[in-house]
Amino acid sequence: MSAEPQRVVRPAAARPTAQPETAQPREELEPWPQGISRRATMRISDALAALRVEFPTMTPSRLRFLEDQGLVHPVRTPAGYRQYSPADVERLRYVLRQQRDRYLPLRVIAEQLAALDAGQSTEPVPRARLATRDGVSATRQHWSVTTLAADAGVSDTFVADLVDAGVLRPGPRGIFEAGDLEVVHTAVRLAQHGIDPRHLRAFRAAADRQVALVEQVVAPLREQKVGAGTAKAGALAAELGELCAQMHTALLRSAVAHLA
Repeated sequence: MSAEPQRVVRPAAARPTAQPETAQPREELEPWPQGISRRATMRISDALAALRVEFPTMTPSRLRFLEDQGLVHPVRTPAGYRQYSPADVERLRYVLRQQRDRYLPLRVIAEQLAALDAGQSTEPVPRARLATRDGVSATRQHWSVTTLAADAGVSDTFVADLVDAGVLRPGPRGIFEAGDLEVVHTAVRLAQHGIDPRHLRAFRAAADRQVALVEQVVAPLREQKVGAGTAKAGALAAELGELCAQMHTALLRSAVAHLA
C-alpha cells in the first residue's frame, strides 16, 4: 500500500490583535479670564502700575501676599524675578474688587475663582476704571454731597441729614467713598418706613464698636514692620468685617422673627 500523502497544514494568517483605544486627551479648560494673553512679560512694577489706576494703595507686599494665598501664579525668571501676564493682572483686579466692593474674604474669592476656572460660573472680564487728575474715577468712585445725592436719587438735604446724624462721615475735602452710596440707598428705603436719619445713629454706634473689635485683632499684624504683615492685616480685617456683618444679620433676623 502506498502511503497517503501527508496534508500540509498551513498556519492560519495571524489576526491583528486589538489595540487598546488611546484615550483622546481632553481639551484643558483655560483658566479665567479666557481670551486674555498669558504671556508673562510684565515685571512687578508693571503689574502695580496697571492696578494702581484703580487701586492707588496697591503695594508689592500685598501683591506677594495674594500670590502666597494662591490667587495668582506669576512665573519666575531664571534669576528668580516675578513676571505677570495681562491675565494675571485681570485676575488680581477681580480679587481686589471683590474685597473692596463686596467685602468678601479671600477664602470665598478663591472659591469663586475656582468655579470660574472650572467653567461652573461665568464672569465678564472687567475694564480698568481710569482715574482723572483729581483722583475721581471716570466711573465715579468718590462723591461730594451733591453728586452723592444725585447718584442716589435723593436731595442734598437728605445726605446732609445723614452727615449731621453721624451716619455718614465724609473724608478729607468732604469726599465720600463707594460704601457711602450703599448707606444712602439703604437709608432711603428705611425712610420709606418712617425711619429717619436721626434714628440711624444706633447703627453707626454699633458699627463703630465692631470696627474697634476688629482693630484689636489685626493690631499685632499692623505693627509688624514688614509689608507682608500689613497686607495680611488688610485681608484679615476684610474677613472679620464680613463675619461681623453676618453675625449682626443673623442676630437681627432671629430677633425680628419673634415679632411675626
